[in-house]
Amino acid sequence: MKVLVTGAGGFLGFAITRMLVERGDSVVSIQRNQYDSLEALGVEQHQGTLANEDAVMRAAAGCDAIVHVAAKAGVWGNYQDYFVSNVEGTRNVLKACQHLGISRLVHTSTPSVIHAGGDVAGADESLPYPDHFETAYPETKAMAEREVLAANSSFLSTVALRPHLIWGPGDNHLFPRIIDRARKGRLRLVGGGESLVDTVYIDNAAHAHLLALDRLRPEAACAGKAYFITQGEPVPQREMINRMLAAAQLPPCTRTISPGMAYLAGAVLETLYKLVGAETEPPMTRFVARQLATAHWYNIDAARRDLGYAPLVSFDEGMQRLASWYRTQQPA
Repeated sequence: MKVLVTGAGGFLGFAITRMLVERGDSVVSIQRNQYDSLEALGVEQHQGTLANEDAVMRAAAGCDAIVHVAAKAGVWGNYQDYFVSNVEGTRNVLKACQHLGISRLVHTSTPSVIHAGGDVAGADESLPYPDHFETAYPETKAMAEREVLAANSSFLSTVALRPHLIWGPGDNHLFPRIIDRARKGRLRLVGGGESLVDTVYIDNAAHAHLLALDRLRPEAACAGKAYFITQGEPVPQREMINRMLAAAQLPPCTRTISPGMAYLAGAVLETLYKLVGAETEPPMTRFVARQLATAHWYNIDAARRDLGYAPLVSFDEGMQRLASWYRTQQPA
């Protein structure tokens, strides 16, 4: 089939695109820049933003399905920027599906849409959206997810996937941030790093999207629903962080900070950054402090049942692959 992948040049988007091409599907992409990596795969690239309805319509023309990965992520920045990218962009994707008769839409969401500030330990998709969000990213992603699921009909089948903390070779967000902070001496284990978290290796996250795409039909069990996607094997944050440091051949992090002090540091830094009008993200925010101090792991039985999902790559194997990839990135 012919599939439009939004944000195909990004970490997850490229992994999904690669898997689609490898199995014989034709892929079209839309993103702000042109990518040599996509050209090498034979992807038809459209340069533009999802906020431009005409650009989305042109890219989607002739497609059988859309995998909507593109989003503005982060914990800092102007609310309107997040709204335009995550809500208005998703609305334009929905319009393209409806106006062009595209019958399948897989939407990449995030577990942050249900995070209310406390521990999430083994929760399933029945967990409701919170009444209040601390930052623009989860708030606008929740709005987008709700609209995608509400659009599910006999003409357009939709599903939302919530992958948690994607990592692996090519990671340009989680892994580099941990390595950078460790090298600068700014890495701390909040509360000793004892809170359990679940993550997802990049190939597993991409595989889940293809499974959802293939199962989407008006009568499918997954139509109109959201699913957590993880490794299904939660580990203490300390272990996740130190395994990543080991993959980069760095010593383990042993320095700790209490959850209260981390939250206070986040509040102070947020105030200072706002006072000086800084556009860069503070090294700590209240939202990040809460995330690091609480458990985040999810019941993925629904994804196993309705999508046939099971991790292709274990946590241990993924870490080995990450270490091997990292070594190839270092100068000779």
